[in-house]
Amino acid sequence: MFCTSGNGAARKAVLYLVDCMAGTRRAQRILALVAVAGGLFLGCRKEPPMPEEAPAGQAVHVDLDAMPYPTLSEYRFFVGDLSERLPNTGVLPYAPITPLFSDYASKERFVWMPSGGKAQYISDDQVLQFPEGTVLIKDFWYEQVQPNNDRRILETRLMFRRNGVWVFADYVWNNEQSEAFLDLNGSYVPLDHLDDGGTVRHVDYRIPSLAECHTCHKSDNVPIPIGPKPQNLDMTVTYADGPMDQLSRWVAEGYLEAGYPANIQHVIAWDDATQDLQLRVRSYLDANCAHCHNEHGHCEYRPMRFAFSMTADIANIGVCVAPEEVVDPGWTHIVEAGDTARSVLYHRINSTNEAYRMPLMGRTVIHREAVAMIGEWINGLTPPCTN
Repeated sequence: MFCTSGNGAARKAVLYLVDCMAGTRRAQRILALVAVAGGLFLGCRKEPPMPEEAPAGQAVHVDLDAMPYPTLSEYRFFVGDLSERLPNTGVLPYAPITPLFSDYASKERFVWMPSGGKAQYISDDQVLQFPEGTVLIKDFWYEQVQPNNDRRILETRLMFRRNGVWVFADYVWNNEQSEAFLDLNGSYVPLDHLDDGGTVRHVDYRIPSLAECHTCHKSDNVPIPIGPKPQNLDMTVTYADGPMDQLSRWVAEGYLEAGYPANIQHVIAWDDATQDLQLRVRSYLDANCAHCHNEHGHCEYRPMRFAFSMTADIANIGVCVAPEEVVDPGWTHIVEAGDTARSVLYHRINSTNEAYRMPLMGRTVIHREAVAMIGEWINGLTPPCTN
């Protein structure tokens, strides 16, 4: 568990390395457990109980030649009740400054590396170079699922590095929440859940197929992770034993080679209203769009380049850039300065129409808060486009 601060702004959500909001039933349950166990640290629960050394036969089980296993439990990434997802020894929780939006699903992320393996820094905006045998783990779930107002875990995605190549494995949880089974066929999970305002929201959550995983997670058609870049990990995290820079924690755990730059040009939390609006927009677009809209990605043929390192020049976001594909004659520019109604970008993120929504994959509902933020930014741009 940790609380985070990005660029000095206190993060008020109580989290256990998740993207869920404080006040959910899971967060309340976590706080209650901590109170029983002996108190809070700066308002946050302590890290989950993790054995100093896993008992014989219960250590993490990674056999690259036999993977992916048929079931999630076979890896032994988690101890105790599998649905609680308490990390085993060597399974390190982590979190990005700004996460990818996934239909309001909550997420937890973990990394495991074999003994002696360390990731290497390449650059601020490139994914860390991970050693052979690394496994990246990501859980997706919803709180307050109707009609019983309970938590439902939907999937656990893995990426593991074998023979220098990243391999995908996705595990779909059963209704009993007792096990997750390997399934790379893709499927929809319809459900209703209460949002933070108490409104029932419907979602047809998409569990991706292998082909869909590859569409987003590729560079020149080679599979790669998306999220663990220094620019999106460089933040202070308050662990049970005190505040610590997240990358420094990786070094202390033996998961990152020391010697990376001291002044990483990092993104900011997109939903931190105390921060500069344009930086928030750039950070959000980096997390949600840059993996496809780059010179090596699925949408390399489009003119936009949404990587945070490239959007200080807002022409790379499409400001006053004419669209190369006319979806509607009234949408005159990718971003029409001062006018959302004429901005292709705004219409794409504000739609669920599969013909032109953006992102193409990973969401089936509109990210209302992000659309409002980007709309505010567009309407505040001056001067108007003249070309």
